Amino acid sequence: MAEADQRSMGELTRDVSEQTATLVRKELALATAELKEKGRHAGLGAGLFGGAGLITIYALGALVATAILGLAEVVDAWLAALIVTIVLAVIAGVAALIGKREVEQATPARPERAQTEVKIDAEAVKEAARR
Repeated sequence: MAEADQRSMGELTRDVSEQTATLVRKELALATAELKEKGRHAGLGAGLFGGAGLITIYALGALVATAILGLAEVVDAWLAALIVTIVLAVIAGVAALIGKREVEQATPARPERAQTEVKIDAEAVKEAARR
């Protein structure tokens, strides 16, 4: 304790500065290690989601084949394939039209109402400034 009492203010300040720098470096190293681990998990999760999506596409293809084979029990196979194809095309068309409508509502990509409100506010400020 007596040794610490005899250290100058400059030495104490230098020690605090060094210890702070060391602490910051260690905290940054810890944060980097944590982010690497989280990044590894995120990458693995994204890859698994992608694989699941691909397998889902294969499952949908198998479902379409099942629908064709089931319908082929009632009508000729070519007609069953044609019917299923037409149904899928109609579903795709409806989805495309809905998607187009949604995209049209999102464009142009600027906040039109907010712009109008800003213009109104700017006019109100100008009017108040003229008085």
